[in-house]
Amino acid sequence: MTEPIQLKLASESRLDPKPHGGLLTYNPSIELFAGAAGPNTLQVWRSNGQVVIKSSQRGEREVVEAVRWKSDGQFLAVGWSDGVVRLMGLETSKAVHQMTVRKAGQSKITCIGWTKNNAGRRPNPATKSSVTTWERLASQGLDAHGKKAAVDLPRELTFLEIETALPKLSPLPASGGSGDDMFVFTTRASLESLFPPFSPEESDKVDVMIVGTDDGRIHISIYDSFIIGSFNYTLPQPSGKPSSLQLCHHASHPDLSTHMLVFKPSGEDKTRAIYLVPMDLTFIHSSPENLSLLASKTTTLQKLLRYVKQVQMHMIHEWQSTRELPNRFVNSINETLRETGNYGEMNIGQALYHSVVTGHTFPEVKEWLVDQLAERGHKRWDKAVISGLQTLRALVHENFLPALERIGIILSRLLGIARFHELKAEIGFTSAQITKVMDIVSCLMLVGNKIMLLAMEELELFQAFSTWLRHEIDRLASSSITEELSEKEATMEHGKVLAYIQQYLPASPLRHYLSSAPADDAERDRKQAEGGTSLLDLLERQLKKQEAGQLDTGTFPQVEFLCKYLDSKSSSVFEGIAEAEKRSVRFGSLAMIELDHAVSRFDVRLSAVQAADSSEGLTFTAVATEVEENLVYIFRTATTITNGISGSVTKSVTCIVLGNGKVLDLKFLYDDCLLVLWASKGEPLRLIYIPHRSQELGYQAYTSARNITPHVLSNEQVTSLFLNMTMPCEPAFVPAQMEVKEASFNRGKLPPRVCLLGSDMQTYKIFALPEDPFRVPAAGGA
Repeated sequence: MTEPIQLKLASESRLDPKPHGGLLTYNPSIELFAGAAGPNTLQVWRSNGQVVIKSSQRGEREVVEAVRWKSDGQFLAVGWSDGVVRLMGLETSKAVHQMTVRKAGQSKITCIGWTKNNAGRRPNPATKSSVTTWERLASQGLDAHGKKAAVDLPRELTFLEIETALPKLSPLPASGGSGDDMFVFTTRASLESLFPPFSPEESDKVDVMIVGTDDGRIHISIYDSFIIGSFNYTLPQPSGKPSSLQLCHHASHPDLSTHMLVFKPSGEDKTRAIYLVPMDLTFIHSSPENLSLLASKTTTLQKLLRYVKQVQMHMIHEWQSTRELPNRFVNSINETLRETGNYGEMNIGQALYHSVVTGHTFPEVKEWLVDQLAERGHKRWDKAVISGLQTLRALVHENFLPALERIGIILSRLLGIARFHELKAEIGFTSAQITKVMDIVSCLMLVGNKIMLLAMEELELFQAFSTWLRHEIDRLASSSITEELSEKEATMEHGKVLAYIQQYLPASPLRHYLSSAPADDAERDRKQAEGGTSLLDLLERQLKKQEAGQLDTGTFPQVEFLCKYLDSKSSSVFEGIAEAEKRSVRFGSLAMIELDHAVSRFDVRLSAVQAADSSEGLTFTAVATEVEENLVYIFRTATTITNGISGSVTKSVTCIVLGNGKVLDLKFLYDDCLLVLWASKGEPLRLIYIPHRSQELGYQAYTSARNITPHVLSNEQVTSLFLNMTMPCEPAFVPAQMEVKEASFNRGKLPPRVCLLGSDMQTYKIFALPEDPFRVPAAGGA
């Protein structure tokens, strides 16, 4: 090889505070890094040290246990000690998704893996080709009009996105919501990150997240927030009592639905043995296109249901705000009228009606209008009602109904999938379930339109009433009737004033839709809705009774009741899908790697080798031990994968002694490159590029650590056989850990990078790696 390449320092930062427990990770596509700024705080920095996000949980008692960026850098997964993995978006410091993987205090989150699997068409064993009949015809240009045919019209129709023709969802007000999603939907940037525009090239990809805990539990979710379920993997023992293992690493390849899980004994900081276990996600392999469509739609549906729930809370809050202050004013004068006893059972509504019709005002009402309510009170009343009703109208028109329209479109897609698979149980839900959910959405659409019409009518009538009320206050407070007051009275819409006093002042009709229903009534109506009659029919019956003025305690028109019922029925669909996918998860044959000394560093890379009717998964595990500081073990584990199911495992190993020095860390970059961070006394830090897939490394069958023959190399041989790169650092800088990132083109071009955290836990250096050496086989390499 030529002289060592000197790497360029891309950036250097001084971290303050120090990342707790060394929890620090670099974004794969943006110059951001995230870590635990102390045990209870998550922080995201720019390379110049500027803090972008700082977040801690309630009470600041929860500890950050694990962090992991999504492969495209859009989200950061953070595992907290309360057993919840929270996904942080780049646009907000609030969690956009939350997944509970265990109860607080039961176990510790040890590992988060996040990857992307291709779920598109795979080669057909009979034809050894993934080209469909349609594509063959299209490639021949067989089009009736002599034009170039579409690449794959059936596929284009499958992934046709109607939602893009709809207006974008509007952000919610910052106040008025509640719960964990209170601030998630309040900005345009946050909404765009949660509901990104459809990308055709991403339609065949499935995001998979694996979360492991120290009690052996494995939690699987797809598409950011769709939970498949939890699994418990234990190590069988000869005594019959299983030994608990904890997930410590996860490896995957986009073209393989089989993932490689790496375990170590639970509760041990140091171990001489690590266990490789294939995990077959056969649901990714078995129904590629439907899975991609189904999972993405159900995940979007989950987010829309969260959005609708927040809109419902805002609607109820705004309606309550329109009634709270007026009710205080009205209750005050009603109590005064009762105490006087001069007018029988007359209330303020009847008194104001009397004033509008006759022009006469009772003395108690005059005192209330002039002395208690007055100009200031009227302004507060006017502002509370008008702003509340206007906001309610906007919430229904801009947020509630548009979200329901999108839900309806998604449900129609799910209904089509259910009918296509009606006789199979592989999707986990039926067309009858989807039809029931669509019925509830239809009810919410009807109720939403009713609310909007009533809000608009009440707003119009209240404005007439408010104008009259202010005129009455001014007239009664004046010693004489001026010409201006007479002109104002002549323009009054007394019919609307009387209509408001009769229909809205005592109790708004909106209460039938936006008040809370008693639990007993809600349970009664829920049982009635389960009886088989269409919920829309039941709702229309209750609406007719209300419009006829009949007393009815039915809860079907209540938005809160309908939203809870929608969540319940949708959850049944989600649980059925998750259960169907969960049945398609299996664990393959375990491969144990045991050495004579405790493992200090290791990394795992999964590669794919495609065959005509199967695939082969090659797992490379690079290991350094605490005692043998200048030695690198590379284990190669091969398993055949047929129809998404892994078979038996074969193991081989090579061992390289890299001259005089010390292995500080090692990481895989791409499928053919192992980078070893090397320190030798009196020499600058080096990165040694080992082509780990090369047959010339002398792999031998692995039985035990005692039977491994090492390849002892001198310093000169290391530099002649492998590509070496030097890293300009101060002599006092000693790396504590290394992280390697591949080249990224998501947001502009970023070269491959190596990130070093110093032993002082404050110095953070990022070096840009040359791209070419990793794309061209090195001497003696793969």
